[in-house]
Amino acid sequence: MRITRRQFVAGTSVATAALAFGGRSAHADQETVRIGYIGDFNGGSLYAIAQDQGYWEPEGLVPDLKVFTNGPLQIQALGAGSLDFGYIGPGALWLPASGKTKVVSINSIGFADRVIAQGGIASMADLKGKKVGVPEGTSGDMVLRLALEKAGLTVDDIEQIKMDPSTVVAAFSSKQIDAAGIWYPLIGIIKKNVPDMKELAGSRDFYPEHSFPTAMVARNEVVTEQPEFTAKFIRVLKKAMDFRAKNMEKSIELTSALLGVSAENVKADAANSQYFSTGELVGFTKDGTVDKWLSGMNALFTSFGKLDKPLPPKDFYTADIFIAG
Repeated sequence: MRITRRQFVAGTSVATAALAFGGRSAHADQETVRIGYIGDFNGGSLYAIAQDQGYWEPEGLVPDLKVFTNGPLQIQALGAGSLDFGYIGPGALWLPASGKTKVVSINSIGFADRVIAQGGIASMADLKGKKVGVPEGTSGDMVLRLALEKAGLTVDDIEQIKMDPSTVVAAFSSKQIDAAGIWYPLIGIIKKNVPDMKELAGSRDFYPEHSFPTAMVARNEVVTEQPEFTAKFIRVLKKAMDFRAKNMEKSIELTSALLGVSAENVKADAANSQYFSTGELVGFTKDGTVDKWLSGMNALFTSFGKLDKPLPPKDFYTADIFIAG
């Protein structure tokens, strides 16, 4: 099955701001900021808003956007020095917790992830011995593990097949796999191809005991060596967050244009997360709520055997920069 860009903006580093934003280039007094994102509402909305509202120019920044299929690939690009900032879902938060990158801002609490199965498979228990596709190290992987654990199973009880997100869509649609740990909006594509698809579990099933934050991250050296550059980026994010919190319908419209998908699909995607204003996130940072979210993720990664000794949130979340920005 061929997945078109109108269905899902996929691939690594294939879309740039020159394409998305009409070919702008940086002037001598402007800095280019290289940003990775995922082609969904969570990943793209703040950048679509920032461009439309003119938030970059006052900070002297010009965005160079590159689209990725998942968070871990962006962390690799950050480590290689080809990105300054990126976006990750909850499943990739083990990477900042292992020192690979810094979290500079929480973006949302996500509820987009599901364990889905072919028609005829009624429960998680029925997945024993079945072929299950999952993008490794992502939020889909995390929810799959949680759901298996709740059913008294582990990944050793299934035939886990590691594949990238677009391959999950193709493999599930052609019935090459029995189930998958994956997320919206990709599940919306799958539903059109497999109408009898079942949703066996989802991230909302484990909330609020487990909260699944999405986040904006930065290359370690950018934070330590370019603090003002980092602060400028965060100020743009915060303005866009406040716009999104007050103007969801317009935010959906702008994101639809950026991603090249219908507003109806973007609206359905946006419904799978909880969004906050800057004031709320500053408050959550100050009162320890963000620390609780990130510590909870650390506990999950430890229990899954992903990390032995994750860093405490204070060592990878730049709370002081976010509050001051």
